[in-house]
Amino acid sequence: MAALGQRHDITAVSLITPDLDAGVAERAMRRYCRDVRLVPARPWYGTGKRLLQLRALASTRSFERRLFDLPALRRTLRDLLGTRPFDVVNVEFPFLAHQRLRRAPPGAPLPLRVLDEHNIEFDLARQQAGGEHGLARRIHNAANWPKLRREEMAAFRTFDGVTFCSEADERRARALVPGLRSEVVPNAVDIDEFRRSPGHPLPDGSTVLFFGALNYFPNVDGLLHLLDDVWPLLAASHPAARLKIVGQHPPPEILARRGPRVEVTGRVDDLRPHLASAAVTIVPLRIGGGTRFKILEAMAMGRPVVSTSLGAEGIDARPGVDLLIADEPRDFAAAVGRVLDDPGLADALGARGRALVEKGYSWTAAARRLELFLERLLAARPGSPAGA
Repeated sequence: MAALGQRHDITAVSLITPDLDAGVAERAMRRYCRDVRLVPARPWYGTGKRLLQLRALASTRSFERRLFDLPALRRTLRDLLGTRPFDVVNVEFPFLAHQRLRRAPPGAPLPLRVLDEHNIEFDLARQQAGGEHGLARRIHNAANWPKLRREEMAAFRTFDGVTFCSEADERRARALVPGLRSEVVPNAVDIDEFRRSPGHPLPDGSTVLFFGALNYFPNVDGLLHLLDDVWPLLAASHPAARLKIVGQHPPPEILARRGPRVEVTGRVDDLRPHLASAAVTIVPLRIGGGTRFKILEAMAMGRPVVSTSLGAEGIDARPGVDLLIADEPRDFAAAVGRVLDDPGLADALGARGRALVEKGYSWTAAARRLELFLERLLAARPGSPAGA
């Protein structure tokens, strides 16, 4: 939005959870948005969420659709779309795709609807149904993912266009809906914000860093796999190594692993100093889709990355050149050990990763791909003037 806002008028409508400061968020977003409407969301945790999950079990609608379908959001969209003409309504996540978005003031053309897929969400939920820790969660996901699939497929078929983070996700979607109008718009990073500066600490040669939201199941699953199967091997081979886990809302099963060599910081205000001081950043994911911001942000900071194949999926990085790839626990521990033992290798991986991000994963590059896709869709709209 920040890049698109340099050439276009952007209006943002977003749900905002109670743990965030709406005033701070709105002031920040108004730097690149013409208008900002923030709608209070239901809490993502607690008894209310559990009751909603129970009710969703007996519903034909997915839990996510019920969670985000709020009267205040419907009113905000109705008022905006009914009083102001828009060319495109860009929807983040299929959970909001059912909203009535084909509205316009009298005499104005209806806006195009474009869905932005961060993952193929039903497939992510399907993976979680087989990997969740706890019987209740597995039952919920097993019942919920077919509902998500039905809703997501309906959006693929009815929206004017769909964007994906990776070619792999686009191929999967087109196999399900062959006539899909789509484009790959990769996740991207602010390469001016994420860069090493003189004020950042130097790499300490021993810190192995994982960062990411810790209320997100693929991250928790990957971390538990790391702690159970990989870290004991690495801790034995590299007695000076320390594991630092950075991310909001760490669950009890992660907090329980804290110790002299395992630090859990929780949320931090600025990730960059933690990245700058890390010897290596790890991405031990086994479940997921889309592409990982954590890899792009680490590369932008010039830090070496060790990832599983799935963790690096969708990023056009060369294994062994731009990052190291390993899937088996012993291989993953050995790859991390290589970087810890060889500062020259760490520097080379970091420099090539930074160059990769500058070339193809900046906000400007990603926004231009989205802009071209939207222009093609608008030009193909019936009644659109030639060359508009």
